[in-house]
Amino acid sequence: MSHNEQNIDNNTLSFEIEKHINVKAQKCYQCGKCTAGCPIAGEMDFPPSMVLRLLQTGSRINDEKILKSNSIWLCLTCEMCLTRCPMEIDIPSMMDYLRQKSMELKKVNPKAKNIIAFHKSFLKSIKNTGRLYELGLVLDYKKQSLNLMQDISLGPKMFSKGKLHIFPEKIKDRKHIAKIFEKTRKN
Repeated sequence: MSHNEQNIDNNTLSFEIEKHINVKAQKCYQCGKCTAGCPIAGEMDFPPSMVLRLLQTGSRINDEKILKSNSIWLCLTCEMCLTRCPMEIDIPSMMDYLRQKSMELKKVNPKAKNIIAFHKSFLKSIKNTGRLYELGLVLDYKKQSLNLMQDISLGPKMFSKGKLHIFPEKIKDRKHIAKIFEKTRKN
């Protein structure tokens, strides 16, 4: 059995990721193609290949670094890393799991505040109307992030071009959307 295929300690983040979403960080042989293709790697504290390497160590200190990192929040889940990976490691799913775990354990990087505010506002809009209501999204995001004046000059331009509507369009049968949110909440 090779070093990368050894059983990993079941108290590690790597083990949890493998158990819950079947992504095996141990398969990574550090070719760096994920990081080379990542459009946001230059902004990350730990680029994708480094996140995988930290997971491979099995160290609780490194697990903590990952959960507190800004990298997991900056990931765009564009799947460029997955497309380039010769081992087909699903880094976007892994990053999504790490974000959930970070929130669950209250280890969210303070720099991620606005990303989380936007995410919550987006989901709230979908949940309430069945589709994205841009004005509602913007207003809720501004309220949560307290970035009240940011991009304020864009509002009138967007209204004049028909990009922002005063009232939301709602889909006819929002019960199906409610079921999706309820099922997701339970999982």
